[in-house]
This record gives sequence, C-alpha cells and structure tokens, in this order.
Amino acid sequence: MEQAGPWRCAGRLRRGRARGQRAWPGGEAGHSGAVQRRLREAREELLSSPFWARSQRAIQESLSKCVEQGEKTPGSLSEVLCSFENLQLEPSHQSVMEASSHSGEPACKRGHLRCVCYGIGNFSSCVISRYQLAFLLLLLEKLQVPQSQCYIFDPLFSELEIEVLNELGVTVVLENEEGKHHIHEFTIFYMIHCGKALYNNLLWSNWSVDALSKMIIIGNSFKGIEERLVARILERDYLYIAKVLKGTEEAAFPIHPQYMDIFNDTSIHWFPLQKLKELPTEAWQFQEEPMYHECDDLEIIRK
Repeated sequence: MEQAGPWRCAGRLRRGRARGQRAWPGGEAGHSGAVQRRLREAREELLSSPFWARSQRAIQESLSKCVEQGEKTPGSLSEVLCSFENLQLEPSHQSVMEASSHSGEPACKRGHLRCVCYGIGNFSSCVISRYQLAFLLLLLEKLQVPQSQCYIFDPLFSELEIEVLNELGVTVVLENEEGKHHIHEFTIFYMIHCGKALYNNLLWSNWSVDALSKMIIIGNSFKGIEERLVARILERDYLYIAKVLKGTEEAAFPIHPQYMDIFNDTSIHWFPLQKLKELPTEAWQFQEEPMYHECDDLEIIRK
C-alpha cells in the first residue's frame, strides 16, 4: 500500500470516550477564539505540571535509545533523530498556540520527521481530548516538527474544530484510512486511547523491517494489550500486534493523578532494527490484510 496522497473523508477511527471523559456543558465550546483560549489554558497547565517534565524526559530518553539501538547509516532513523538529540525540551518563548508562521521548516529539512495523529476526539467540548491535543502541540514544538507536517484525523471533528486546526497550521486529513497508512519517512504516530484494530492495521500497512524501523507509536501499551487479552484472541484478531511484540521496545508514560483519565495506559513504542531482524522468517511471510470477521468488539468504525 502506497503512502496516501490527498486524503478524503468518511468513517470514524474510534468509538466513544475514554472512561471518565467529560464534556463541557452545552456541547461545542463557542467560537474559534474561545476554543483556542481553552487550548492555551490546557497548554499552560501542562507546562507547569510535573507530568509534562516527566513525560518529555521519557520521550527524550526513548528517542535517545532509538539513536543508540539504530544503525548509523545514511537516512536511518538514528541519523534523523541525532538532529534532535541535543534539543532542550523545556518551555520555549514561541508557542504553536500563537499564530502559525510555519517557522519550523529548517528542522523539517534537517530531520524529515513528521507526525500522524488519529482519534483525538471533539476537543472543543471534551476536556480529555483538549488536553491530548494540547500535549500533541507541545510535542511538535519541542521536537521542532512543523505544524504542516502533522496530519490529524478524526471524523468526529466539527466545522469549528477543523477551523481551529487549520488556524493552528496542522494538516487536517479528511479520509478514513482505518489506520492503514504506509510510511516512507520517519513518523511519530500519536494515537492515545485508540482501538486495538487501529494499531493492528497500522502495523500491517508497514509490515517490513524498513518501514517499522521508521516509526514511533505513542498510544495504548502493547504490553497492556498482551496482558489483557487471551493469547488465542490476540493472535486471531490482532495478529500483527502479537507478532511485533518481540520486536518492540516500550516505555510507559509517567503516572500523575491529575491526568490519569487523559494518558492512562499510554506508552512510547519503537522498533529497533536488530530486534526486528531477530524475528523468525515466517513472521514476515504472512501478510494478509486484517478482516476481523470473528471480532466481537472492533473498537473502530470502518469506512
């Protein structure tokens, strides 16, 4: 499957809210300015919280391990991430919440790092979604990923939310790929509280040593999925998650009581080349598209 070009719209990636998710009374929270103001407030609260300091440290350590464990060849993930190795992940004077100037272009040319976000939800009315989006915007800022190189999709987005995202400078995707997004460049996937099938589809679409070694997934813990599911069900319904477990490195997000409902069960995942090469040959031979015929609770709505 080739990497998507212009995306179009349909469907939904995840269902319902995470447990404990709250909405603002009265549905959508006013006009674009009001939504952006609440996003700024969420950003400032995150920045002042010990959770952000511990989270950015966990991300920085994970990126450093990617560099250490990767091959130092031209164009490798390790080479790309070396561009960011010396970043000081601390509050900067320029915020992505301010009017977008797309000033991060040099970092893009230097590192070719991009981001894809699935399933963020209705951030204009849902508190949890708002904090997840605020965290994403901070992450783009700290890693110097240009907003235009962040592709974000959720078919629940209202016209107001699409307007806000456009004003922030991120690229709003309008096609439901069901997570089947093949990559050619180094990509961070930001997928907080998404359905298991979405991760499984993403892995299937990139089922090669080359592609998997170019991605980092911030989302539900793969170890947690393995622990909660009977092995027979995991291998039947989510085979690609099951197969990649031995080729995965995972670092858990810090736990903070204030943000338990927002980032619970979240981990940073990456796939070192050496670990992937150690997987048995037969793991790579079976590459059939997941169909989920026997899955009782798919957790995503298909296009």
